[in-house]
Amino acid sequence: MADQTLSEQESKDLFFKELEAIAQRMIERHGKDFAMGALVLAARWIAEDRMKKPEHVN
Repeated sequence: MADQTLSEQESKDLFFKELEAIAQRMIERHGKDFAMGALVLAARWIAEDRMKKPEHVN
């Protein structure tokens, strides 16, 4: 399904499923503390606009 055909809610739901899968893999390999820390750090980078911009974005 192309992103253009998804509703905003469907798109957000897919991102939450991806986050769940990533978090689960981090927990399995490195534990809950690592997973929580990594996700909080990512949130901080987003808040501080420190995320690297994808090269394909104009």
